[in-house]
Amino acid sequence: MTKIAFIGLGNMGSGMCANLCKAGHDVSAFDLNTDAVKAAAQQGAKPAATLVDAVSGADVIVSMLPAGKHVLSVYFGDDGVASHTAPGTLFLDCSTISVEDAREAASKAEAAGFPMVDAPVSGGTAAADAGTLTFMVGGPDEAFAKAKPILDAMGKNIFHAGGSGNGQAAKIANNMLLGISMIGTCEAFNLAEKLGLDAQTFYDISSTASGQCWSMTSYCPAPGPVPTAPSNRDYKPGFAVAMMLKDLHLAAGAAKAAGADIMLGEMAEKIYEDLDSRGYGDLDFSGVMKDIKRQLD
Repeated sequence: MTKIAFIGLGNMGSGMCANLCKAGHDVSAFDLNTDAVKAAAQQGAKPAATLVDAVSGADVIVSMLPAGKHVLSVYFGDDGVASHTAPGTLFLDCSTISVEDAREAASKAEAAGFPMVDAPVSGGTAAADAGTLTFMVGGPDEAFAKAKPILDAMGKNIFHAGGSGNGQAAKIANNMLLGISMIGTCEAFNLAEKLGLDAQTFYDISSTASGQCWSMTSYCPAPGPVPTAPSNRDYKPGFAVAMMLKDLHLAAGAAKAAGADIMLGEMAEKIYEDLDSRGYGDLDFSGVMKDIKRQLD
């Protein structure tokens, strides 16, 4: 049993925290949302009234935070985690942030004597609840080895992507591809419909042909073919348009810094920006189909 502080109980973090409790770890949970802390307590976590209370005596700090500025502040700001934990405590950040912020955090942690990994996730809320997430981990070998048993309690696919920041690099590239492929999948279903082919028939063909992709077979944007997809729940997330837009912004920033050409990524970013501006930000990102369909009709 490991003493763990879990910081950040949003849609993803809540399920992750619950699975650490189910695995038998001693988990203290903290979030600015007191209702989220109460919900975590019902899943077996110890509610913490403050960040300091949560991290006191912890062997591992797990965090799931909105942006890089929050990660740097929570860990290294005035009265942050690093001020209230002993050197050697593992910092395991599962937030999706920029590569630069992840590497800055790792550098600060190393200087202060804390092993740290960046371990962003893929899989959505259903996988977070089921403990079947994919983790893309960046950090030194020794830190990864310490993090692996904790990650195993929350996911089924754990990949060591290399040095600090490489977990974020893998997540950003993966989600850029996902954002692009969802747009293409939506357009394909819309075209099929315009040509008189119903969604189920097109799915049966394309899901076993060269057009097959995760956006189709696991997260089909057309209602019907994949019962568990958000398209059969009125496009309730899932993974919201606003979250995909955040990841595409990160991809654009990373590409600019690295001098990489991401023409389709930039086009996808503009489409999701448009969706968000039209009030679709809280829809699942597969709901892009609705807007594309409306524009074509």
